[in-house]
Amino acid sequence: MSRGSDQSRPRPDDRERKRPGLLLGRPFGVPVYVTASWWIVAVLITLVYGGIVQSRLALGPASYLLAFVFAVLLYASVLVHELAHSLVARGYGLPVRRIVLYVLGGVSEIDREAPTPGREFWIAFSGPLLSLLLAAGAFALAHLADPFSVPGELLFQLWIANLLVGVFNLLPGLPLDGGRLLRAGVWKLTGRPHTASVVAAWGGRVLALLVVALPFLFAWSAGSAPGPWAIVWGVLLAGFMWMGATEALNNARVRARVPGLRARELARPVVSVPADLPLAGADRRADEEGADEVVVTDAGGTVVSVVHPAAAEAITDARRAWVPVSDVARALTEHSTVSADLEGEELLTELTRHPLPEYLVREADGALLGLLRASDVNAVISGRSPRRG
Repeated sequence: MSRGSDQSRPRPDDRERKRPGLLLGRPFGVPVYVTASWWIVAVLITLVYGGIVQSRLALGPASYLLAFVFAVLLYASVLVHELAHSLVARGYGLPVRRIVLYVLGGVSEIDREAPTPGREFWIAFSGPLLSLLLAAGAFALAHLADPFSVPGELLFQLWIANLLVGVFNLLPGLPLDGGRLLRAGVWKLTGRPHTASVVAAWGGRVLALLVVALPFLFAWSAGSAPGPWAIVWGVLLAGFMWMGATEALNNARVRARVPGLRARELARPVVSVPADLPLAGADRRADEEGADEVVVTDAGGTVVSVVHPAAAEAITDARRAWVPVSDVARALTEHSTVSADLEGEELLTELTRHPLPEYLVREADGALLGLLRASDVNAVISGRSPRRG
Protein backbone atom coordinates (compact mmCIF):
# COMPACT_ATOMS: atom_id res chain seq x y z
CA MET A 1 0.00 0.00 0.00
CA SER A 2 0.98 3.63 -0.21
CA ARG A 3 3.11 5.19 2.46
CA GLY A 4 1.75 8.61 1.58
CA SER A 5 3.87 11.70 1.86
CA ASP A 6 7.27 11.59 3.50
CA GLN A 7 7.99 15.00 5.02
CA SER A 8 11.00 14.11 7.11
CA ARG A 9 13.53 16.90 7.48
CA PRO A 10 16.83 16.45 5.61
CA ARG A 11 20.02 17.30 7.44
CA PRO A 12 22.12 20.24 6.23
CA ASP A 13 24.90 18.08 4.82
CA ASP A 14 22.57 15.65 3.01
CA ARG A 15 23.32 15.24 -0.66
CA GLU A 16 20.83 14.06 -3.27
CA ARG A 17 20.50 10.37 -2.57
CA LYS A 18 21.29 7.82 -5.24
CA ARG A 19 18.52 6.97 -7.64
CA PRO A 20 16.38 4.37 -5.87
CA GLY A 21 15.50 2.42 -9.00
CA LEU A 22 14.32 2.71 -12.58
CA LEU A 23 13.07 6.14 -13.66
CA LEU A 24 9.59 5.60 -15.14
CA GLY A 25 8.98 9.20 -16.14
CA ARG A 26 8.28 12.70 -14.88
CA PRO A 27 4.50 13.26 -14.80
CA PHE A 28 3.81 16.92 -14.01
CA GLY A 29 7.58 17.31 -13.57
CA VAL A 30 7.77 14.90 -10.62
CA PRO A 31 10.37 12.10 -11.10
CA VAL A 32 8.83 8.66 -10.54
CA TYR A 33 11.05 5.68 -9.72
CA VAL A 34 10.20 2.01 -9.28
CA THR A 35 12.51 -0.22 -7.26
CA ALA A 36 13.43 -3.80 -8.16
CA SER A 37 11.44 -4.97 -5.12
CA TRP A 38 8.22 -4.21 -7.04
CA TRP A 39 8.75 -7.40 -9.01
CA ILE A 40 8.45 -9.42 -5.80
CA VAL A 41 4.88 -8.25 -5.28
CA ALA A 42 4.08 -8.44 -9.00
CA VAL A 43 5.10 -12.11 -9.11
CA LEU A 44 3.22 -12.96 -5.90
CA ILE A 45 0.03 -11.25 -7.08
CA THR A 46 0.28 -12.95 -10.47
CA LEU A 47 0.67 -16.41 -8.95
CA VAL A 48 -2.01 -16.03 -6.28
CA TYR A 49 -4.59 -14.05 -8.26
CA GLY A 50 -4.04 -15.96 -11.50
CA GLY A 51 -5.81 -19.01 -10.08
CA ILE A 52 -8.79 -16.84 -9.06
CA VAL A 53 -9.05 -15.37 -12.57
CA GLN A 54 -8.88 -18.86 -14.07
CA SER A 55 -11.76 -20.03 -11.90
CA ARG A 56 -13.86 -17.03 -12.96
CA LEU A 57 -13.06 -16.71 -16.66
CA ALA A 58 -11.35 -20.00 -17.64
CA LEU A 59 -8.79 -18.20 -19.83
CA GLY A 60 -6.04 -20.77 -19.39
CA PRO A 61 -2.51 -19.28 -19.28
CA ALA A 62 -3.97 -15.89 -20.14
CA SER A 63 -5.46 -15.82 -16.64
CA TYR A 64 -1.98 -15.18 -15.26
CA LEU A 65 -1.43 -12.38 -17.77
CA LEU A 66 -4.63 -10.76 -16.51
CA ALA A 67 -3.44 -11.26 -12.94
CA PHE A 68 -0.20 -9.47 -13.81
CA VAL A 69 -2.30 -6.62 -15.23
CA PHE A 70 -3.94 -6.39 -11.81
CA ALA A 71 -0.49 -5.99 -10.22
CA VAL A 72 0.22 -3.18 -12.67
CA LEU A 73 -3.17 -1.56 -11.99
CA LEU A 74 -2.55 -1.75 -8.25
CA TYR A 75 0.72 0.15 -8.56
CA ALA A 76 -0.75 2.54 -11.10
CA SER A 77 -3.38 3.30 -8.46
CA VAL A 78 -0.60 3.90 -5.93
CA LEU A 79 1.13 6.23 -8.40
CA VAL A 80 -2.04 8.27 -8.96
CA HIS A 81 -2.48 8.42 -5.19
CA GLU A 82 1.08 9.70 -4.70
CA LEU A 83 0.74 12.23 -7.51
CA ALA A 84 -2.23 13.71 -5.67
CA HIS A 85 -0.04 14.22 -2.58
CA SER A 86 2.77 15.70 -4.64
CA LEU A 87 0.67 18.12 -6.66
CA VAL A 88 -1.18 19.45 -3.61
CA ALA A 89 2.13 19.86 -1.80
CA ARG A 90 3.60 21.77 -4.74
CA GLY A 91 0.47 23.91 -4.84
CA TYR A 92 1.31 24.95 -1.27
CA GLY A 93 4.88 25.79 -2.31
CA LEU A 94 6.53 22.69 -0.81
CA PRO A 95 9.30 21.15 -2.95
CA VAL A 96 8.71 17.53 -4.05
CA ARG A 97 11.90 15.57 -4.70
CA ARG A 98 10.39 12.44 -6.26
CA ILE A 99 7.93 9.55 -5.96
CA VAL A 100 9.25 6.05 -5.27
CA LEU A 101 7.23 2.85 -5.85
CA TYR A 102 8.55 -0.11 -3.90
CA VAL A 103 7.57 -3.54 -2.57
CA LEU A 104 4.80 -2.38 -0.21
CA GLY A 105 3.50 0.67 -2.05
CA GLY A 106 4.87 4.13 -2.67
CA VAL A 107 6.05 7.34 -1.07
CA SER A 108 6.14 10.99 -2.09
CA GLU A 109 9.36 12.58 -0.89
CA ILE A 110 8.48 16.14 0.16
CA ASP A 111 11.45 18.17 1.34
CA ARG A 112 9.65 20.37 3.87
CA GLU A 113 6.81 19.84 6.30
CA ALA A 114 3.51 21.63 5.88
CA PRO A 115 3.57 24.90 7.87
CA THR A 116 -0.01 24.58 9.19
CA PRO A 117 -2.30 21.72 10.27
CA GLY A 118 -4.78 22.68 7.56
CA ARG A 119 -2.24 22.21 4.80
CA GLU A 120 -1.00 19.02 6.43
CA PHE A 121 -4.59 17.73 6.31
CA TRP A 122 -5.16 18.48 2.63
CA ILE A 123 -1.79 17.11 1.51
CA ALA A 124 -2.51 13.87 3.39
CA PHE A 125 -6.20 13.60 2.45
CA SER A 126 -5.74 14.30 -1.27
CA GLY A 127 -4.30 10.82 -1.94
CA PRO A 128 -7.05 8.69 -0.31
CA LEU A 129 -9.72 11.05 -1.65
CA LEU A 130 -8.58 10.59 -5.26
CA SER A 131 -8.20 6.82 -4.75
CA LEU A 132 -11.75 6.52 -3.42
CA LEU A 133 -13.16 8.68 -6.24
CA LEU A 134 -11.44 6.46 -8.81
CA ALA A 135 -12.76 3.38 -7.01
CA ALA A 136 -16.31 4.76 -7.13
CA GLY A 137 -16.01 5.57 -10.85
CA ALA A 138 -14.61 2.14 -11.74
CA PHE A 139 -17.28 0.47 -9.56
CA ALA A 140 -20.04 2.26 -11.50
CA LEU A 141 -18.52 1.28 -14.85
CA ALA A 142 -18.04 -2.32 -13.70
CA HIS A 143 -21.81 -2.64 -13.25
CA LEU A 144 -22.27 -1.74 -16.92
CA ALA A 145 -19.92 -4.51 -18.10
CA ASP A 146 -20.28 -8.29 -18.16
CA PRO A 147 -18.58 -9.45 -14.92
CA PHE A 148 -17.36 -12.60 -16.69
CA SER A 149 -15.62 -10.73 -19.51
CA VAL A 150 -12.08 -9.36 -19.68
CA PRO A 151 -13.27 -5.67 -19.57
CA GLY A 152 -15.51 -6.51 -16.62
CA GLU A 153 -12.64 -8.21 -14.81
CA LEU A 154 -10.32 -5.25 -15.45
CA LEU A 155 -12.88 -2.76 -14.15
CA PHE A 156 -13.41 -4.98 -11.11
CA GLN A 157 -9.65 -5.01 -10.54
CA LEU A 158 -9.45 -1.22 -10.95
CA TRP A 159 -12.07 -0.40 -8.34
CA ILE A 160 -10.75 -3.02 -5.92
CA ALA A 161 -7.17 -1.69 -6.30
CA ASN A 162 -8.17 1.91 -5.64
CA LEU A 163 -10.46 0.92 -2.78
CA LEU A 164 -7.61 -0.98 -1.12
CA VAL A 165 -5.19 1.92 -1.55
CA GLY A 166 -7.70 4.51 -0.33
CA VAL A 167 -9.10 2.66 2.69
CA PHE A 168 -5.80 1.23 3.94
CA ASN A 169 -4.17 4.64 3.89
CA LEU A 170 -6.93 6.16 6.01
CA LEU A 171 -5.95 4.01 9.00
CA PRO A 172 -5.04 6.47 11.81
CA GLY A 173 -1.33 5.94 12.32
CA LEU A 174 1.96 7.04 10.80
CA PRO A 175 3.43 6.44 8.28
CA LEU A 176 0.00 6.14 6.59
CA ASP A 177 -2.01 9.12 5.37
CA GLY A 178 -4.51 8.52 8.16
CA GLY A 179 -1.65 9.08 10.58
CA ARG A 180 -0.99 12.46 9.01
CA LEU A 181 -4.69 13.27 9.27
CA LEU A 182 -4.53 12.34 12.96
CA ARG A 183 -1.40 14.46 13.33
CA ALA A 184 -3.14 17.43 11.69
CA GLY A 185 -6.10 17.08 14.08
CA VAL A 186 -3.97 16.84 17.22
CA TRP A 187 -1.80 19.71 15.97
CA LYS A 188 -4.90 21.86 15.44
CA LEU A 189 -6.25 21.05 18.91
CA THR A 190 -3.01 21.41 20.86
CA GLY A 191 -1.00 23.81 18.73
CA ARG A 192 1.99 21.49 19.25
CA PRO A 193 3.21 19.70 16.11
CA HIS A 194 5.73 17.65 18.09
CA THR A 195 3.02 16.22 20.36
CA ALA A 196 0.87 15.56 17.30
CA SER A 197 3.68 13.59 15.64
CA VAL A 198 4.25 11.47 18.75
CA VAL A 199 0.53 10.65 19.04
CA ALA A 200 0.25 9.72 15.35
CA ALA A 201 3.44 7.64 15.46
CA TRP A 202 2.21 5.63 18.46
CA GLY A 203 -1.06 5.20 16.59
CA GLY A 204 0.99 3.57 13.82
CA ARG A 205 2.65 1.21 16.28
CA VAL A 206 -0.72 0.14 17.70
CA LEU A 207 -2.02 -0.48 14.16
CA ALA A 208 1.07 -2.57 13.38
CA LEU A 209 0.30 -4.85 16.33
CA LEU A 210 -3.32 -5.14 15.21
CA VAL A 211 -2.27 -6.05 11.65
CA VAL A 212 -0.12 -8.90 13.00
CA ALA A 213 -2.99 -10.13 15.15
CA LEU A 214 -5.76 -9.91 12.52
CA PRO A 215 -5.07 -13.22 10.68
CA PHE A 216 -5.14 -15.06 13.99
CA LEU A 217 -8.29 -13.26 15.20
CA PHE A 218 -10.16 -14.00 11.96
CA ALA A 219 -9.07 -17.65 12.08
CA TRP A 220 -10.08 -17.94 15.72
CA SER A 221 -13.54 -16.47 15.02
CA ALA A 222 -13.97 -18.95 12.13
CA GLY A 223 -12.71 -21.85 14.20
CA SER A 224 -9.81 -22.59 11.87
CA ALA A 225 -6.06 -22.01 11.55
CA PRO A 226 -4.73 -18.84 9.83
CA GLY A 227 -3.48 -19.31 6.28
CA PRO A 228 0.26 -18.97 5.66
CA TRP A 229 -0.19 -16.18 3.11
CA ALA A 230 -2.30 -14.18 5.57
CA ILE A 231 0.41 -14.49 8.20
CA VAL A 232 3.18 -13.51 5.75
CA TRP A 233 1.33 -10.42 4.49
CA GLY A 234 0.34 -9.47 8.03
CA VAL A 235 3.94 -9.61 9.22
CA LEU A 236 5.20 -7.69 6.17
CA LEU A 237 2.62 -4.91 6.52
CA ALA A 238 3.07 -4.72 10.28
CA GLY A 239 6.84 -4.51 9.93
CA PHE A 240 6.49 -1.73 7.38
CA MET A 241 4.11 0.18 9.64
CA TRP A 242 6.22 -0.33 12.79
CA MET A 243 9.41 0.87 11.08
CA GLY A 244 7.61 3.86 9.59
CA ALA A 245 6.12 4.79 12.96
CA THR A 246 9.53 4.46 14.63
CA GLU A 247 11.08 6.68 11.97
CA ALA A 248 8.32 9.23 12.58
CA LEU A 249 9.08 9.22 16.31
CA ASN A 250 12.77 9.80 15.61
CA ASN A 251 11.94 12.62 13.19
CA ALA A 252 9.67 14.20 15.83
CA ARG A 253 12.55 14.22 18.31
CA VAL A 254 14.79 15.84 15.71
CA ARG A 255 12.22 18.49 14.85
CA ALA A 256 11.73 19.33 18.52
CA ARG A 257 15.37 20.46 18.60
CA VAL A 258 15.19 22.61 15.45
CA PRO A 259 13.95 25.78 17.25
CA GLY A 260 17.17 25.68 19.32
CA LEU A 261 19.37 26.18 16.26
CA ARG A 262 20.97 29.64 16.18
CA ALA A 263 23.66 30.59 13.71
CA ARG A 264 25.10 33.16 16.10
CA GLU A 265 25.55 30.62 18.90
CA LEU A 266 26.83 27.82 16.68
CA ALA A 267 29.40 29.95 14.86
CA ARG A 268 32.97 28.95 15.74
CA PRO A 269 35.44 31.82 16.28
CA VAL A 270 37.86 32.24 13.39
CA VAL A 271 41.19 33.83 12.60
CA SER A 272 41.94 35.17 9.12
CA VAL A 273 45.37 34.52 7.64
CA PRO A 274 47.00 35.13 4.23
CA ALA A 275 47.24 32.20 1.82
CA ASP A 276 51.05 31.97 2.00
CA LEU A 277 51.28 31.79 5.81
CA PRO A 278 52.74 28.44 6.98
CA LEU A 279 50.53 26.17 9.06
CA ALA A 280 52.74 26.65 12.11
CA GLY A 281 52.13 30.39 11.92
CA ALA A 282 48.39 29.87 11.53
CA ASP A 283 48.41 27.61 14.59
CA ARG A 284 50.09 30.33 16.65
CA ARG A 285 47.64 32.97 15.46
CA ALA A 286 44.67 30.75 16.29
CA ASP A 287 46.02 30.05 19.79
CA GLU A 288 46.70 33.73 20.46
CA GLU A 289 43.21 34.80 19.37
CA GLY A 290 41.33 31.82 20.83
CA ALA A 291 40.04 30.78 17.42
CA ASP A 292 38.73 27.31 16.55
CA GLU A 293 38.95 27.74 12.79
CA VAL A 294 41.33 29.28 10.25
CA VAL A 295 40.03 31.05 7.16
CA VAL A 296 42.28 32.06 4.28
CA THR A 297 42.19 35.44 2.56
CA ASP A 298 43.46 36.62 -0.80
CA ALA A 299 45.70 39.64 -1.41
CA GLY A 300 42.69 41.95 -1.07
CA GLY A 301 41.67 40.53 2.30
CA THR A 302 38.64 38.63 0.99
CA VAL A 303 38.01 35.24 2.59
CA VAL A 304 38.34 32.64 -0.16
CA SER A 305 38.77 29.30 1.64
CA VAL A 306 38.71 27.46 4.95
CA VAL A 307 41.45 25.25 6.36
CA HIS A 308 40.27 21.65 6.26
CA PRO A 309 40.87 20.20 9.76
CA ALA A 310 41.60 16.64 8.62
CA ALA A 311 44.00 17.82 5.93
CA ALA A 312 45.79 20.11 8.39
CA GLU A 313 46.10 17.37 11.01
CA ALA A 314 47.70 15.08 8.44
CA ILE A 315 50.66 17.46 8.15
CA THR A 316 53.47 16.48 10.55
CA ASP A 317 54.98 18.99 12.98
CA ALA A 318 58.23 19.00 11.01
CA ARG A 319 56.45 20.10 7.82
CA ARG A 320 54.00 22.60 9.35
CA ALA A 321 56.71 25.29 9.38
CA TRP A 322 56.84 25.47 5.59
CA VAL A 323 53.49 24.08 4.24
CA PRO A 324 51.25 27.09 3.45
CA VAL A 325 47.65 27.12 4.69
CA SER A 326 46.42 27.33 1.10
CA ASP A 327 47.61 23.75 0.54
CA VAL A 328 45.17 22.37 3.13
CA ALA A 329 42.27 24.76 2.56
CA ARG A 330 38.89 24.09 0.95
CA ALA A 331 37.53 26.76 -1.41
CA LEU A 332 34.32 28.59 -0.53
CA THR A 333 31.44 29.06 -2.97
CA GLU A 334 28.86 31.76 -3.59
CA HIS A 335 26.50 29.86 -1.25
CA SER A 336 28.98 29.60 1.62
CA THR A 337 27.61 32.53 3.64
CA VAL A 338 24.67 32.67 6.07
CA SER A 339 23.31 35.47 8.20
CA ALA A 340 24.15 35.51 11.90
CA ASP A 341 20.49 36.29 12.64
CA LEU A 342 19.12 33.05 11.17
CA GLU A 343 17.50 30.70 13.69
CA GLY A 344 15.47 27.51 13.81
CA GLU A 345 13.52 26.54 10.72
CA GLU A 346 14.84 29.47 8.69
CA LEU A 347 18.43 28.46 9.38
CA LEU A 348 17.81 24.80 8.53
CA THR A 349 15.98 25.73 5.34
CA GLU A 350 18.88 27.90 4.22
CA LEU A 351 21.44 25.19 4.94
CA THR A 352 19.49 22.43 3.19
CA ARG A 353 18.94 24.65 0.16
CA HIS A 354 22.70 24.58 -0.50
CA PRO A 355 24.25 21.68 1.49
CA LEU A 356 27.91 22.40 2.25
CA PRO A 357 30.42 21.30 4.94
CA GLU A 358 30.87 24.81 6.32
CA TYR A 359 29.48 28.33 6.04
CA LEU A 360 30.81 31.79 6.87
CA VAL A 361 28.53 33.51 9.38
CA ARG A 362 28.27 37.25 8.78
CA GLU A 363 26.57 40.11 10.57
CA ALA A 364 24.06 42.33 8.79
CA ASP A 365 26.85 44.82 8.00
CA GLY A 366 28.98 42.08 6.39
CA ALA A 367 31.39 41.66 9.31
CA LEU A 368 32.64 38.09 9.71
CA LEU A 369 31.36 36.57 12.96
CA GLY A 370 32.67 33.02 12.60
CA LEU A 371 32.34 29.69 10.85
CA LEU A 372 29.34 27.36 11.03
CA ARG A 373 30.01 23.67 10.37
CA ALA A 374 27.19 21.41 9.17
CA SER A 375 28.47 18.74 11.55
CA ASP A 376 27.71 21.05 14.50
CA VAL A 377 24.14 21.56 13.28
CA ASN A 378 23.67 17.81 12.87
CA ALA A 379 25.04 17.26 16.38
CA VAL A 380 22.47 19.65 17.88
CA ILE A 381 19.46 18.14 16.09
CA SER A 382 20.72 14.67 17.04
CA GLY A 383 20.86 15.63 20.71
CA ARG A 384 24.66 15.75 20.93
CA SER A 385 27.02 18.58 21.79
CA PRO A 386 28.99 20.11 18.89
CA ARG A 387 32.66 19.19 18.79
CA ARG A 388 34.99 22.14 19.00
CA GLY A 389 38.67 22.59 18.41
